[in-house]
Amino acid sequence: MITNYAGISPKTDLQLIERLAAVLSGRSMLHVNSTRAGGGVAEILHRMMPLIQSLGITVRWEVISGDEYFFEITKKFHNALQGTAVEFHDDMWEHHVAVNTANASSLDLEADAVWIHDPQPAPLIAHRRGGLWVWRCHIDASEPQADVLHHLASFCRNYDASIFSVARYARFPGVPAFVIPPSIDPLSDKNRELSAGEIAATLQQFGIPPDRPMLLQVSRFDRFKDPLGVIEAYRLIKKYNDCILVLAGSSATDDPEGEQVLQEVHQHAAGDPDIFILLLPSASDHAINALQRAATVVLQKSIREGFGLTVSEAMWKGKPVIGGATGGIPLQIIDGQTGVLVHTIEGAAFRARQLLNNADMAHRMGRQAREYVRTNFLITRQIRDYLALWAVLMRGSTSPEEFVL
Repeated sequence: MITNYAGISPKTDLQLIERLAAVLSGRSMLHVNSTRAGGGVAEILHRMMPLIQSLGITVRWEVISGDEYFFEITKKFHNALQGTAVEFHDDMWEHHVAVNTANASSLDLEADAVWIHDPQPAPLIAHRRGGLWVWRCHIDASEPQADVLHHLASFCRNYDASIFSVARYARFPGVPAFVIPPSIDPLSDKNRELSAGEIAATLQQFGIPPDRPMLLQVSRFDRFKDPLGVIEAYRLIKKYNDCILVLAGSSATDDPEGEQVLQEVHQHAAGDPDIFILLLPSASDHAINALQRAATVVLQKSIREGFGLTVSEAMWKGKPVIGGATGGIPLQIIDGQTGVLVHTIEGAAFRARQLLNNADMAHRMGRQAREYVRTNFLITRQIRDYLALWAVLMRGSTSPEEFVL
């Protein structure tokens, strides 16, 4: 229930949600993506849908299916949108459309408002059966490859609106663009308060020593998260500071490259007993929560990042976060205040040593980080924004200027 967030979320967000719910009550909302497990999109939907349902809005979630080739193609889309040069052939574009056409015959796509998440199900717009349709892009599309941009734009221009996490991602001409950053749920198992005993039990489960400074990165095993660069930074730090490194992540069913990257991480760790590589099941929220709370310094050294929810998660727990100065991370980290931004391995190592050697700085930064997340990146703010956009579109407006309450 939204009322459970009283005293946690900003009061104005809760009041606006109540007013919007009165306008939208009795209507239906549908979300479509490509996986129920792994990654921030699925995580947000799992937490958001019951809250929207409690407002008197009927909300459903459909997941498209596809063969191995389909997910190889859409992973290439993801990489190409984020600036990696990828070669495409006509049969790849055709297969992307064909899989969506097959899904359209088996999915229930009827709703008053339909949210389509990321490139995988974008062609479903051709099978629209009424209602408002919104394309939600969670990817860093600031430097997209031209042919992929053209392919996706051919679908996206038929949506009523598009949503991006950061303004500079809005590269799809012909459709009104809105900026709505993702969010975390402070009451979820991943973010709720934990006792010292719960944290200690998790460390014991993974054989992690509780009495040494811990560097932590939580992310999918993806090259854009730069896990090898994190290991290199740790090795520079280790020359001067006694510490351990934990790399923790889970796999996503729509990411065929994850296993290969995990193997590379194991090889790069080269048997160092102070590097802990944890491949966690998708339902490991409690363990991730405990690891983040046990960490001394948290890293998210991405080289491309749509948003990076793990940054807000760690900030919410009062941790100093070192983030790559890319994608949505600078939206969360005000450099030197709510965390630090870095561009290089050497920079990450230098700032980590600063934080390890200055507990007062780390504590002050963590305290400011938590308040910044409370104001800007809790799930109630995202629900407020989604409902506000829906209400704006219902009025027949597609002007971002009207997206103000």
